[in-house]
Amino acid sequence: MKKLTGLIAAPHTPFDNQNQVNLPVIDQIAELLIKQGVKGAYICGTTGEGIHCSVEERKAIAERWVSASQGQLDIIVHTGALSIIDSLELTRHAETLDILATSVIGPCFFKPANVDDLVDYCAEIAAAAPSKGFYYYHSSMSGVNVDLEQFLIKADSKIPNLSGAKFNNIDLYEYQRAIRVLDRKFDIPFGVDEFLPAGLAVGAIGAVGSTYNYAAPIYLEIISAFEQGEHKKVEQLMDKVIEIIRILVEFGGVAAGKAAMQLHGIDVGNPRQPIRSLTEEQHKLVIEKFKAINFI
Repeated sequence: MKKLTGLIAAPHTPFDNQNQVNLPVIDQIAELLIKQGVKGAYICGTTGEGIHCSVEERKAIAERWVSASQGQLDIIVHTGALSIIDSLELTRHAETLDILATSVIGPCFFKPANVDDLVDYCAEIAAAAPSKGFYYYHSSMSGVNVDLEQFLIKADSKIPNLSGAKFNNIDLYEYQRAIRVLDRKFDIPFGVDEFLPAGLAVGAIGAVGSTYNYAAPIYLEIISAFEQGEHKKVEQLMDKVIEIIRILVEFGGVAAGKAAMQLHGIDVGNPRQPIRSLTEEQHKLVIEKFKAINFI
């Protein structure tokens, strides 16, 4: 089973001035990721506002990412949705594409009552794309708070194509238990950008994140410094990461992250409601703050 290594970006879905999906811009994003040394893209997840897109939009986005990456990026398609019918349709579509894997977050309205119910839910969806790997998207944002270690143990016998889980949580003890399941069988890419050194310290070999879209070189330098035992350098590089995260926290991760893409000359538009877009004044201020960090 392939394990993701290095950086996997969680790209923004570009929207135009009418807040419609702007497919040609995906080509620009893919080109930037490849140029920066990113290994893959986890599309239509939280940063990609997949839940805010229609089924048809998400199919078109997935198709465009496959063509734009030209085989140079591992593509993981998030197919989670409030309706399992939509999720199954998206996953069946993903099965027809040249991608690495599909992924779903736990449904966030009517939630699985326990680990067994979540395993059954994921098993049905994963079976719709049997030739692709499957990653459970373990995120506190969903409100589905099950123990990932127990999920992996129980899912192993029910999801033949289970690759592992995308880990978006700050519980490093849970992370360490998850990567040790069944003699480290599963791939658990680490998903908290500002905790990357901590993730590396407890065994992460791959990471999925939104800031890797526009600041990948910093993180690649952090990984390199960590591997060479240059821990002081890691700490110094994290100064810039912390400043990036401060801006995202202050102005909203998706909205400010979309603005950051303009530092590379890429206009991905505003987010969709209910995420609040930046005002023109805020947008200008965010760009100024990002430029002041001098991370490009």
